[in-house]
Amino acid sequence: MHCFAEDTVDDLMRESISCVLDAGMPIAPSKGPCRELHPVALTLRNPLARLSRTEARGRIFSALGEACWYLSRAADPDFISYYLSYYRDLDPRATAWGGYGARMFDSDGFDQIGYVIAKLRESPDSRQAVVQIFDHQDVASAHGDVPCTCVLQYLVRDGRLDSIAYLRSNDVHRGLPHDLFSFTMLQELIARSVDVALGTHTHFVGSFHLYEADRPEAEAFLSEGWQSAQPMPPMPPGDPWPAVHHLLQVEELLRTGRVDPIAADYTADAYWADLERLLGVFALWKNGRNADAGELQSQFVSPVYNLHVAEKLRDR
Repeated sequence: MHCFAEDTVDDLMRESISCVLDAGMPIAPSKGPCRELHPVALTLRNPLARLSRTEARGRIFSALGEACWYLSRAADPDFISYYLSYYRDLDPRATAWGGYGARMFDSDGFDQIGYVIAKLRESPDSRQAVVQIFDHQDVASAHGDVPCTCVLQYLVRDGRLDSIAYLRSNDVHRGLPHDLFSFTMLQELIARSVDVALGTHTHFVGSFHLYEADRPEAEAFLSEGWQSAQPMPPMPPGDPWPAVHHLLQVEELLRTGRVDPIAADYTADAYWADLERLLGVFALWKNGRNADAGELQSQFVSPVYNLHVAEKLRDR
């Protein structure tokens, strides 16, 4: 087994991409030739260090958009393709079939995340706080987008919430940074809900791979060298779900163009307002309004996001 443990997502990516390139076995799955390691375990020791600092791609915006897609319980391909254009290449019905959010929060009418929170409040030492994403129906008939993630597990140990994910397949270049962002955001939401500290996140992967088509971008990422990554600020204590609800309301208004990002009703809480303004910056950028995006950037409370925004605005 190949094992990696680092403090930041970019450190994990650097180590694991290098290993895939050096030691990966060539295989030819249905989505194209790639190099693969199997199995792999990756541990992010500081889940707040979930922001990729790469100069080449504005990952914070697409990662935050995907996290909102999960939290909204939506399976709408138009939602996620607004942030990640390659979803447009998939069959819309298959994308809807494989959406994680509905499976996490409304699996046959059952809220698995709500169950995990209730279980850990009732029994902190429980080993049953598990969310199932992959389902037998995914292989009972053909689908274009079978979920890569099988299960998420949460353990409270020593007063900290550790999260563990098992994925049948994970793309080190495209999938890993987004999965780490969304899974650790969800981990932090659950930790706040249970009122415990944040532990580590461990990612077990059956097939850990890099597609040959993405090799140039992956090598360009490695050539950037070491970047000084800053962790996100911690989520405010207390029940986070009212703030999540407001975030999703703002996201929908921005994505659908029903509110001007400069005039949106951003929440008063600094942590959540910064996330909402990131979505506003992205909406302005998509419409070529970089000057207005710069104005919105000036309202950020945390300096952590400034570099990410500045790099995004240089894209156009």
